[in-house]
Amino acid sequence: MLKYLVFVGVLVQLIVIFSYSREIIRGKVKPNRITWLMWSLAPLIAAAAGFVSGVGLAVVPVFMSGFGSLLIFIISFVNKKSYWKLETFDYWCGFFSLLALILWGITKQPIVAIIFAMISDFFAAVPTLAKAWKHPETENAAPYLAGLFNALTSFAAVKMWGFTELAFPIYLILIDSSLALAVIRKKLRLNFG
Repeated sequence: MLKYLVFVGVLVQLIVIFSYSREIIRGKVKPNRITWLMWSLAPLIAAAAGFVSGVGLAVVPVFMSGFGSLLIFIISFVNKKSYWKLETFDYWCGFFSLLALILWGITKQPIVAIIFAMISDFFAAVPTLAKAWKHPETENAAPYLAGLFNALTSFAAVKMWGFTELAFPIYLILIDSSLALAVIRKKLRLNFG
């Protein structure tokens, strides 16, 4: 019964995604499109690899991470003033993120796919992490906190405590925690330089 907790995580994440989408449309937050596009690809590929490997409900939060990011990416085009201006650094991170996905495509092994999906997701996260650290007012911590909760629900559905079930959720916990901290650190008076 505890395994169905993943659906609570899905519901929480959907509610926050719709809330974040409203903030995009109103111009209150400015998502980095490279980050959100790549955040949609890497988890969706990792989820597909998990499904192929026989991972059950534990892969649902990973899928939701990708699906929600795809929605944010699409919605970022609604308000022309609500996106972050991309710089060379953003494009390089996007390139390395895409390269990791291409390398996965060459190997076609589920474990390798998950590793490269995490690398891809990390390179996609770097521009938003840097933006949130320097300009936290352009972000909202809610999507990252919801992503953290969603990733934590994976552990309620784990059947086989192996790499294919645990790696991406653990990675999501680390990256979502880092992003949320970057956004709220000034409110918590955690200025590290």
